[in-house]
Parts: sequence; C-alpha cells; structure tokens
Amino acid sequence: MNSDYRDSGLVFPPNFIVGSATAAYQVEGAARDGGRTESIWDTFSHTPGKTWNGDTGDVADDHYYRLESDLDLMAELGLDAYRFSISWPRFQPGGQGPINPEGVSFYSRLVDGLLSRGIRPIATLYHWDLPQELEDEGGWPERDTAMWFAEYAELAATALGDRVHTWTTLNEPWCSAYLGYGSASHAPGRTSDADALAAVHHLNLAHGMAVPRIREAATNSPQVSATLNFHVIRGEDAEAKRRIDALANRAFTSPMLLGRYDDDFIADTSEVTDWSFVHAGDLATIHQPLDFLGVNYYSTVTVKMWDGVSERAMNDGHKDMGGSAWPGSRNVEFLPQAGPYTAMNWNIAPDGLEDLLVDLSERFPDLPLMITENGAAFDDEVTDGRVHDADRVDYLNRHFTAAHRAMQRGVNLQGYLVWSLLDNFEWGYGYSKRFGIVRVDYDTQERIVKDSGLWVSEVAKNKATPALN
Repeated sequence: MNSDYRDSGLVFPPNFIVGSATAAYQVEGAARDGGRTESIWDTFSHTPGKTWNGDTGDVADDHYYRLESDLDLMAELGLDAYRFSISWPRFQPGGQGPINPEGVSFYSRLVDGLLSRGIRPIATLYHWDLPQELEDEGGWPERDTAMWFAEYAELAATALGDRVHTWTTLNEPWCSAYLGYGSASHAPGRTSDADALAAVHHLNLAHGMAVPRIREAATNSPQVSATLNFHVIRGEDAEAKRRIDALANRAFTSPMLLGRYDDDFIADTSEVTDWSFVHAGDLATIHQPLDFLGVNYYSTVTVKMWDGVSERAMNDGHKDMGGSAWPGSRNVEFLPQAGPYTAMNWNIAPDGLEDLLVDLSERFPDLPLMITENGAAFDDEVTDGRVHDADRVDYLNRHFTAAHRAMQRGVNLQGYLVWSLLDNFEWGYGYSKRFGIVRVDYDTQERIVKDSGLWVSEVAKNKATPALN
C-alpha cells in the first residue's frame, strides 16, 4: 500500500460497475433541432462575456447525430454503465405541457442502444438545463419549478421506465443553486444570496416530489438516486469548516437523508433569508428512501474565517463573476492548496476521496454509494494519432486506489463512473478544458480513445487496475 495512492493490480468485485458519464448540453449539440427549445444554458452561453471565447453548446460533440457510433465506442471500451442526462427542453419543450415525440424517440433509441450492447442506462433527469420559459417565471427560487420538475420526472419515467435501470433526480444541486443564483458563474447568472438559498430548498423539494412519482410510473422497479458534489473541507479553523460543511454538504444531505435542515445552517443564513419558503410537510416530502447516493468528487478546499482586513483569499475552484457561492458565509476565505493541480487548477488529492467515502458510510451506514463523477482536465496533445495522457491515467489510478481502500474499510461502494466519456463543452470554460477519456476534434468530430480510455476499458473488462509501467 503506497502512501501516494499509486497501487496497482487492485481487484474489484465482479458486480462492481465501471462506466462513464456525460451531460446533455455538454455533448448533444442539435440545440435547435428535433423540437428542442432553449434552456438557461443556451441563453447564458449566447450572452457575451459569460463563457470562454463565447463558446456555446450548439454543436458540442454532435452526439445527437452520432449516437450509434458513440454507443459502439462505449461497447468497444467494455463499459458496464453509461450515465447520461435527459435534456428537459428536448424531452418537454418549455418545461410544461406535452412531451416532444422526437425528443422521446432520441432517448428511447439511446436506452435501447445501451441495452442491446449490454450497457446499463443511468438516466439523470436534471443536469442544469432548466427550460428558459421556467426561468422566465422565476426559476428555481420559485416553488412552482419543483412542481413542474416532478411532472417532468413522471413523464420521463412513464416513457422510459420499462428499460432505464437507474434514475438520478438531480446532478449537483449545489452548483444549480449557488453558482446559478448566487455567484453568477453558471446559468442563469444571477447574484442573489436569498435566491440561491430559495433555490436550494426548491431543488431539494423537486427531488423529494419526483422520487415517488418515478417509482410509481416506472414498471421495472428501478434504482432511484440523487447525485451530490461534496466539498471535502480541510484546515485548522473549526468554525470555518463547520460553516462550509453546513452550506455545501449538509444543506442537501440533511433534508434528503435525515428529513431536516440543521439548526446551525438556518442560523448561519438567518440574515439572508427567513426560510419562509419552507412549507409544512416539505421536509417529509424531501426525505425519500434512496437506493444509493451518487458521489461526485474532484478536489478539496481549505478554509478559515476571514479577518475582514486582509485581502480575502477565494481559492474555491470557481470562476469569479461578481457574486458569491457562499450566502451567509462571506466571512470565510478559501486558502491556496498544495499541488499538483489539474488544468482546472484543482488540487489532486485522492486521500480526500477515501476520507469522503468513509465519512459518508459512517454517517449513513445503510445507504450504498456510487461514484457518479470523478475525473480530471489536462492539456492533452495528439501525437501520431494517439493521446498519451499519462497525467490522467495516474489521476484515475490513484483515485481508483482511494475507492478500493474505502471498500476495504467497509464502504458499500457499488461503482465508479469516470467523468467524462468525451471531451465536451465545459460550461463557463467552453471548449478550453478537456476531461474526456476520448478526445474529440471539434472541427471534424473525430473521436480518439486516449490512453486513459484504454486504462478505464481494462478496469471495466477485468475488474482490476492494470499494473503500473
């Protein structure tokens, strides 16, 4: 067992799921085709100054039109599962009313194509592409959005619920709420602390309202989950760590898994909002039994209370667009962290993943876990038609090692989905950051399996990490 997490030859259980993940707006393209209407990310990315180089998801990876060849690629890699997201405005234009037959057909072909190739479909209902019409009516700070989401979830489960193995309600509601409505670094680009906290609650409520409707509409007894991006918080300042844990982690785990908002979280944010948008019965609605919890992990943060005098350090890993992702805790600062770093300037800390998995397992011992995203952006180069991304291979090997060590410590971890299958539209960073285990040439749409893709393929097929060179 190496202190740097560079173990190899680690054997995983035969039923351990090894796969990859994407999101609709990041890969599909066909933004105005097939009956799809605009989402908040269409509006945001087409607003000057919001994304790197003015990049948009209009074409992205052209996955909508290259579905069959991309499915063949997944099969060649031997993936056990593929986590995709359903574009709400493609499936139900405008977010209200009837479903779009062309959109349903696309996702039906996707699911059928996965099943015919022996790949498990994991469908995420919301990966940040709120229909623009619902944002025009107030977006996630409004209670009605949660109700519309529950209806959409039922429609999707009715249409695809005889075949989809696993449903995920929300992907990273932390980002949707705090980056979308607080910091403005994500769509829709608002800077309101109060709106961000209202969005937290209504995203939680949307999840809770959707879960029973999915179970009722689906006919194949699927697994149902939610995916959260966890902040692994480091530092010597206990008060700063407590505040950020409450805001970043417990704002979602406590209502979803325990049926409450923690008192300290409410107290920390009392100057921002009175929480009057929480209605009687909401927390019981949010607290739904889940089959597993999706865990997204990339890096750690180090925090301390700000003295209010010195320049406030804000190394929280997110773009500065004028607002704050930390309502009620603007008096916390985020310190620089030791490298090495990925191209996102996120620190590489596989021990953080092990710590996170063990902590979640201890706090929620009856709830299985799945890593639904983990991966890294690096500046890849094509050499003689190949991509030798040794840094990404090393990153993945070390994080698979962390997962294996957590399992050895008793964590019930069901699988590991690498982010991302393809290089894609990386939100505000446009096409400047590449996370894929498959390279995409955005001019020709050529796919090249990187060395990291070959590495993941070996793990998926053999259920063991390859020996290190």
